[in-house]
Amino acid sequence: MFSHVTVGVSDFETSFAFYNRLLPLLGLELKFREDDRPWAGWKTPGADRPLFVINAPFDGKAASIGNGSMTAFLASSRAQVDAAYEAALAEGAVSEGEPGLRPEYHPDYYGAYFRDPDGNKLCVCTHGIS
Repeated sequence: MFSHVTVGVSDFETSFAFYNRLLPLLGLELKFREDDRPWAGWKTPGADRPLFVINAPFDGKAASIGNGSMTAFLASSRAQVDAAYEAALAEGAVSEGEPGLRPEYHPDYYGAYFRDPDGNKLCVCTHGIS
């Protein structure tokens, strides 16, 4: 469905460390990193797309967050949601909702919410019962 999702960051090194700890826990691997741009992208092993990309905004202006915007990463299990949430907090994320069931979405929805070092809202969730 998606080619890529891009999130603007203000401190590339801090953000790279954050995402490079979080995304491998979700089974994603680094596809590229170019420090001179600066930008980096992660993908599912064995697939070229979709990509999750972080970068300093190309227009040279400050990175900013969107009101109502959120990127949700799919986890394979509730344990993976828990691990990703803990890793995110260890890298400086701010909690927006601890891991848990969210039956208002559907009976098996299990998710956690947090903000990255730039304040971008992220979710890690699973839709199964494990």
